[in-house]
Amino acid sequence: MDPFEIEFRPEFRDNRGPREPFVNARGVVIGDHDYASANSPLEQWSKETDPSVMAGEHWVHPFKDIGFRTRENRDLFERGIASSGPFQHPTHATAGGMDDDEDYFPVPEVLDEP
Repeated sequence: MDPFEIEFRPEFRDNRGPREPFVNARGVVIGDHDYASANSPLEQWSKETDPSVMAGEHWVHPFKDIGFRTRENRDLFERGIASSGPFQHPTHATAGGMDDDEDYFPVPEVLDEP
């Protein structure tokens, strides 16, 4: 099994899309783990680049995406256990109405280590 692939429950396996790498509409191969591609907007980024060009499902492989390795996604896709609460960013406060001094949660020292 691919290092970024998980063991999907049957209800999440059907009609997901291709298992093999594919070329998206921008000419970038998705699912081959070679994230530096000459056709990728990331390799041609400038002040004029609209970040929305990187949005959409055509940037995510249906079986081989590093996001599937998160605890929440593994619980859902492998065990069928939905998250009990809203997703929260581990280091940034995402709730509205916060003061500028409270924009970040404290980051444990171990996250700064290589």
